This record gives sequence, C-alpha cells and structure tokens, in this order.
Amino acid sequence: MSDVQSRCVVITTNGTVKRGGACVMGRGIAKEAKDRYPGLDMSIGHTIITQGNHVHMIGDLCTFPVKHMYWDRADLELIKRSAEELSKIALENPDTLFILPRPGCGNGGRTWEEVCPIIEPILPDNVHVITNRLSI
Repeated sequence: MSDVQSRCVVITTNGTVKRGGACVMGRGIAKEAKDRYPGLDMSIGHTIITQGNHVHMIGDLCTFPVKHMYWDRADLELIKRSAEELSKIALENPDTLFILPRPGCGNGGRTWEEVCPIIEPILPDNVHVITNRLSI
C-alpha cells in the first residue's frame, strides 16, 4: 500500500428507510455515526432510495450494508457483495485507508468465524478490519 493520505470510516448499515426518508440507524456503529453527524441518516436514506442498498461514499464516510432490514440477522451474501463493492472503491483510492468494523458481528448476530473467511480474500490491503468498537 502506498502512503496513506486520507482515511474513510466505514459504517455498517441496513437497507431500511423510514417514511420520512431517514435510514434506520438505531444501534451499534450506525447509531454512533448518526449521533456524531446530524443528518447522516437522511443522506444515507436518500442514497438507498435512489441508488439501492449498496456501498456508497458519503463525504469521508462509506456505508457497508450488512442487513436488508434493520430487524434481520446480518446476511452473509450481502456482506460478501458489500465487501466486493468496498474493494472496488478501495482499489480506486489506494491512498485512502478504509477502517471497517467487523461487519455483521455486533447487532448483526454473526460471528467473526462466519464472516472472516468470506471477506478476507476480497478486501485489499488498504481496508483494515478492526476488532474493537470505533469511536468515530
């Protein structure tokens, strides 16, 4: 990896959008991000409505869908697709360090032993999966 010049915090999300247009971000990393960045839930909600439940760059943050609906258990196929999408973005931005909490392993109800073998071969070197919660 070349010298890192910027960083991008990756936020694990779901695809549920409330009637008012806000993405449901009520727990975990998503809640921390929503609390820190007022209006982020509306930005993500709008992006989901217009572009689907995919990985999206929103400023210096990046979404990483792990669930289709907020009440679901994390979907391993969705996590794989999100890892592929994040990988593409990360490879296009080699000077950016992407910081990803273990996707689906908190409120998603998955174990790291389930998720790691799926995403590890996909993610490039400039995506760092962290084991502890990240105060963003």
